[in-house]
Amino acid sequence: MAAQLVFPDSRSAADLLTFAGRAARLGDPAVRLRAAGGTLAVSAAPLSPRGFGEDTPTVLGMRFLRIDPELACDLVVDAGALRAGDDPARVALPDSGVSAAWAGISPPRSGWVPGAPVPVENLMRAVRRGVEAVARALPASPGEDLVRTVRAAVWGTPDADLGGLIAGVAFAADALGFLPADDGAAAAVLRTGTWTRVTLTRGHVLVRAGNPTGLTTVRTTGGR
Repeated sequence: MAAQLVFPDSRSAADLLTFAGRAARLGDPAVRLRAAGGTLAVSAAPLSPRGFGEDTPTVLGMRFLRIDPELACDLVVDAGALRAGDDPARVALPDSGVSAAWAGISPPRSGWVPGAPVPVENLMRAVRRGVEAVARALPASPGEDLVRTVRAAVWGTPDADLGGLIAGVAFAADALGFLPADDGAAAAVLRTGTWTRVTLTRGHVLVRAGNPTGLTTVRTTGGR
């Protein structure tokens, strides 16, 4: 029998399956599941670089759900492989996990400093502009490499209506269903180090400035 996540109610289980279903339609269908102290942090990457030196920004979407307080886990699975469990308050896990480079990146848990909020209306406008820009730039039958190049260029561009945040923040919030129906609301913005977090009532979007390669600075060695 497949392992199952046990939630305190059916709504939390349904929330996970809805989030996973939306993530599965994006470029990287993996989801990360981290549980501790009765809280499950589920995250996905609507945008992330796949190769060395790729310009695609790292943009994560995250939701927090209540779960069995005795569960402690940190695993990455295929979002499309998550299924309803034996009862409405359970979600069945796939038999094996997957790997995703972005899943090794964890935003800080503290030190966040509030910034200027962003109106939801501005996020919605940024989504429409970005979708139109991508559609104009792509030919009728584009290859995957061209699609990723165009998406990186469009969604990685800072947007003045978003206070300088990249347009990918709006893309992620829309793709994961975080944008509320009330376009008069505003998203909170917090920053720490290279990270920015945009918080809405339905979830969080996190952006890391730059894409570090993991290489260190070249140092001179030996005698002169």
